[in-house]
Amino acid sequence: MHHFELLRGIVTDLRIAISLSTLLPLGPATPVSDGDVARASWALPVAGLLVGFAGAAVYWIAREVGLMPSPAAMLALAATVLVTGAMHEDGLADTADGLGGGRTRERKLEIMRDSRIGTYGACALVASLILRWSALETIAEPMSIAAALSVAHAAARAGMPAFMWLIPPARSDGLSARAGRPPGRSAAIAFALGGLCLVFGSGPSKAMIGVILLSLAGLILAWLATRQVGGQTGDILGAFEQIGEIVVLLMTAALLHTEPGP
Repeated sequence: MHHFELLRGIVTDLRIAISLSTLLPLGPATPVSDGDVARASWALPVAGLLVGFAGAAVYWIAREVGLMPSPAAMLALAATVLVTGAMHEDGLADTADGLGGGRTRERKLEIMRDSRIGTYGACALVASLILRWSALETIAEPMSIAAALSVAHAAARAGMPAFMWLIPPARSDGLSARAGRPPGRSAAIAFALGGLCLVFGSGPSKAMIGVILLSLAGLILAWLATRQVGGQTGDILGAFEQIGEIVVLLMTAALLHTEPGP
């Protein structure tokens, strides 16, 4: 009976994480209560794998029908945006507008909550899309694309529970505040899953580089968020994910040219 309850808990957490990260209709049958999201945050890297698989499948189909790497990469990127409902892109844009504009903490948080996009947000979105697209175009080979997308989406979400555990919410309401502080165990499991994905997808040496780069990017974002708005928000978590994707894809593309030939 104990093992059945454990398995049911794992499945429930997976469904919560997937329903939070994607538009896939896989949410739990019972309503999600306070603390469920925080507890289930360990499964965010698994949800990221599904998003990466979707993009990889679209890229493979595009290449099979004769498209060149450039449009195929854009279609794969569009697939990941569609599967997630562009929630992380929205968070990146709002974060850029909020941190870039406004003179006070209150005004910055107000800007983040505004659904309209400003100049900083538009520039951040364009930069994110172009950097990810150009990295995928550089990688090009379908199996390498599958590994890169899967690892990028998993690793980008692996640090989110730790980020939420370390950095308090900037406001008392909103998505991040309602989600709550993840247990240390959930944060550790998510981080470990992300590390494993990096190792299996990129190899131990590249995985170490990836962990270092992702950690540095997360620390910089944490410093900015704490300094400017006093903590993290759902939008800042979205920006965290986008930055993680960019870091992993650019690293993968760059290290392709450092590998010795046959």
